[in-house]
Amino acid sequence: MTAASLWCSSAWLPAGPVDRVRLVIEDGRLSGVHAGVDPSPGDHVLRGLVMPGFANCHSHTFHRVLRGSGVPGGTFWSWRTDMYRVAGRLTPESYHDLAVGAYAEMVEAGYTSVGEFHYVHHRPDGTPYPDPNAMGEALISAARDVGIRLTLLDCCYLSSGFGQPLSPEQTRFGDTDVHAWRKRVDALADAHRADPDVRIGAAIHSVRALEPRDMQVVASWAHEHDAPLHVHLSEQVAENSACLDARGATPTRVLQDAGAWRGHATAVHATHLEDQDIQILGSHQVTCCLCPSTEADLADGIGPALDLARAGAALSLGSDQNVLCDPLEEMRRLEMDQRLARGTRENFTPVALVNALTTTGQESLGWAGPGGLIEGASADLVHLDTSSAALAGARVDRIPLLAAARDVADVWVSGRRVVEGGHHRDVDVAAELARSIASLRSAS
Repeated sequence: MTAASLWCSSAWLPAGPVDRVRLVIEDGRLSGVHAGVDPSPGDHVLRGLVMPGFANCHSHTFHRVLRGSGVPGGTFWSWRTDMYRVAGRLTPESYHDLAVGAYAEMVEAGYTSVGEFHYVHHRPDGTPYPDPNAMGEALISAARDVGIRLTLLDCCYLSSGFGQPLSPEQTRFGDTDVHAWRKRVDALADAHRADPDVRIGAAIHSVRALEPRDMQVVASWAHEHDAPLHVHLSEQVAENSACLDARGATPTRVLQDAGAWRGHATAVHATHLEDQDIQILGSHQVTCCLCPSTEADLADGIGPALDLARAGAALSLGSDQNVLCDPLEEMRRLEMDQRLARGTRENFTPVALVNALTTTGQESLGWAGPGGLIEGASADLVHLDTSSAALAGARVDRIPLLAAARDVADVWVSGRRVVEGGHHRDVDVAAELARSIASLRSAS
C-alpha cells in the first residue's frame, strides 16, 4: 500500500481534539501524527473533525429486516417471535446479500469494525450445511466485500431455557453439544487464522442457553485462543428471576463461577444488575457493551453504566438489532440515558464517551495494539463534515455529542478509503438493503 498524508483542521487525539494535525499513513497504519502543523505539499486537506474509527461491538445483522416492518407492540418476548420468523428464512446466499447492505450502511455511518454475535448456524431443521460454517462464511465474505473489519463471535446456543430443549424456531442455532460447537469453531478459526481483517471469537448466548459445564468449555476455548468472549447478560428481569430459581445465583455470579470473566470478556447489555454483580464485573475489568437504541426500542431498561465504570468495568457500544445505524447517536444516548436515570448531567466526559465508541470498543473485539489516532495504530479514520446548521457554533470538543451519521463524509479502514463524500465507494447501500430485505420478507 502506498503512503498517504492527510492534514486535518481538527483531529480527535487520545486527550481530545487538537487543531492542525497531519496524519501519515503507511501500509495501513499511522506512521506519523503531527499536531500544530501546517499542511505539506501533496497533503489531502480535511476540513471539519477527524476521529478514530468507530467500533460496533454487538450486532445481529439479520435483525435489520425488522426495522420499519410494523412489528406490533408488546414486550421483548413477543418481539422475539417475529425475530425467529426472519431467522428461519435465511440461507447463506440471502444472509450474505443482507449483510453486504447492513455492513455497508455501518461503514457509511463511521463504523470501521463490527462484532457479529452469530448464532444462525445450520439449516432450519438443524442439519448442517455441507460446509458447517456456511452461514459464518457468508458474513465474512460480506464484510470483505464491504471493507469493514469483522470479529465473528460464534455463539454456543444449546437450550431454550434452563434445562429445556431448543424450540423448533431455535433448532438451527444449536450444535449437537458443546463439543460439536468447539469442533466447528476450531475449523472456522483455523481457516481465518491468517486473515488480517477477521477475528474469530466466542459467545455464550445467555445463562439460559447453556449449562454451567458447557459455559466452562466455551470460556476455556476463548482463553486458550486469546480470543474475545461475549455474552448476553441480564437484559431481562425475567431471565434474572429464572436464573435465581434454577441456579440459586444471579447470571453474573453463574458466569463468574464458569470462568467467563477472565481474559477478553464482554458482557452485553448488563441492564438489570445487583450491587454484587456490578462489583464482580468491575473487579474483573469486564467490558460492558451497552446498546442504547435497542434497549430503548425493546423496553429493556436503562443499565447502570456509570456505576459499572466507577467499579472498574470498561464501556463499549453496539447496534444490536440495528433499529438504527448511528454510532454517534448510540454514544450520545449512553450519556442521556444516565441523565434520565440519575437526574445529573455530564456523567461521562466527551473523552470517555469517544473512548467507549473507539479504542475500548476495538479492544473488546480483539483488535490488539495501539488504538486511536496515535503512531502505530491502524489507520481507521472518520471524517465529520462540521459545516451543517446543527453543528454551527459548537465547540470542537462537543461536536461528537451533536453530530450524527449524516455528518460522516469520509471513512478509511486500515488506510483504505471506503466512504467518500458520504457514500460507500462500492455499494449502493439503499438499493442493496431494499432488495435483500424485500426478498427475505416475501420468502415463505
